[in-house]
Amino acid sequence: MKEIIKLGLILFVITAISAGILGFAYDITKEPIEKQVRLANQEAMTKALPQSEKFEKVEVDIPEASNIIEVNAGYKGDLLDGYVIKVVSKGFGGPIEMMVGLSKEGEIQGVSILSHAETPGLGAKAQEDSYLSQYKEKSGILSVVKAKASKEDEIESISGATITSKAVTDGINEAVDFLQKNLNR
Repeated sequence: MKEIIKLGLILFVITAISAGILGFAYDITKEPIEKQVRLANQEAMTKALPQSEKFEKVEVDIPEASNIIEVNAGYKGDLLDGYVIKVVSKGFGGPIEMMVGLSKEGEIQGVSILSHAETPGLGAKAQEDSYLSQYKEKSGILSVVKAKASKEDEIESISGATITSKAVTDGINEAVDFLQKNLNR
């Protein structure tokens, strides 16, 4: 019986020390991690809505079933320039988190992928400017096609990564729809 209590006490001490070390490491890294996330978001907003000089978070009711995470207004001086909507959609490898820059009228100004888990060499091409540039200056709901895009509302999919292409387009479409229904009144 004494042996069990002794082993239990040793295990408790080891666990307590480990928990203390983990808590200490968390406290030390929490602020730098939050700072890096803020900087990455700021950089992504600037890329998505490049003509804006500053961004302010907009308090707006986001439906529970929505994939919209947050909405920021972009300003050039004191004038509202457009919106940057942070949205997440389900790709082939997992969630794709992106910032979508939209003019006040709903025209796509830019897209920036924040994070993804898509296949390297295939779906990961969705974050490349050569793919994302297809969306620029388009408006309305877009569709993905496997062949060369021939209509204004079509986006050419990434060869071998149609699911990823559709996921990015779905996220952008949700941002456009959200702007039309909630911000353009």
